[in-house]
Amino acid sequence: MKILKNWLAVGALLCSAPAAALNIFACEPEWQALAQEIAGDKADIYVATSAQQDPHRVQARPGLISAVRRADLVFCTGAGLEAGWLPLLLGKASNARVQSAPGLLLAAEHVTLLDKPAQLDRAEGDIHATGNPHIHFDPRRILQVASVLAQQLQQLDPGNAAYYQARLSTFEATWREHIQQWESQAASLRGVAVIEHHRSWRYLLDWLGIQPVGELEPKPGIPPSPGHLQHLLLDQDARGARLILYAAINGDKASHWLASHSSACAVELPYTVGGDEDSASLSDFYATLVTRLVETLAQCPHE
Repeated sequence: MKILKNWLAVGALLCSAPAAALNIFACEPEWQALAQEIAGDKADIYVATSAQQDPHRVQARPGLISAVRRADLVFCTGAGLEAGWLPLLLGKASNARVQSAPGLLLAAEHVTLLDKPAQLDRAEGDIHATGNPHIHFDPRRILQVASVLAQQLQQLDPGNAAYYQARLSTFEATWREHIQQWESQAASLRGVAVIEHHRSWRYLLDWLGIQPVGELEPKPGIPPSPGHLQHLLLDQDARGARLILYAAINGDKASHWLASHSSACAVELPYTVGGDEDSASLSDFYATLVTRLVETLAQCPHE
């Protein structure tokens, strides 16, 4: 009887506990992590993809449609990254709350984008009309997105506006300190030439002053070919590369082949939060990127 009473008491507490004010649908793990930083316990956050998925290629599954239907806020990258599946989800969910702001937040619309194409030509591979969507590799842009996120949360849930503002202020202060630390740690990377598997890393390179001199993909989204890898071995700029950057979602075969035939060293980097055991949180993700680049460069023989 005593055990039964205890369970009844626990059940009563659970039933009386206030539910989270908002349901957030995050397209990628980086936005799930940022939403958790700002929304705290005022939101239940659903993430559509894992750290091991290519966010370009996701199926609009029934479970995702249901999650969007329940959402008060859909938080995604935009800039065409989710073009193959997010419009389908928004259409099939028929949720008027998330068709536009404040219920829809596309992070790329609130920062300056790199790699805007001079002209659109599908023959040039998987290019994005508005610019490179992989903005989450720059923590400075994360700060900009965090501010917009807090504003939209306050509009959606005005009763907790002060809570969201306080969490934003704490996040901004801590984040600026982190950025200073990471930039100081990464001083040796400035001006270093690297080859990328895909243009995922452009915002990371821009932030740290690293120089891209080649890509393993002959065109964005086109897998590396033997002929293109041979071309990189002969290209004067690419021959000066110290590092070759790739993520698990790219596979490591092309990167290690080129490293074995050149003086550059291949380094695997996490693609997003949770990409490996060292990148469990948003701050861990950037710390891992910087640490791994610095350590690999230091250990890489230089001709």
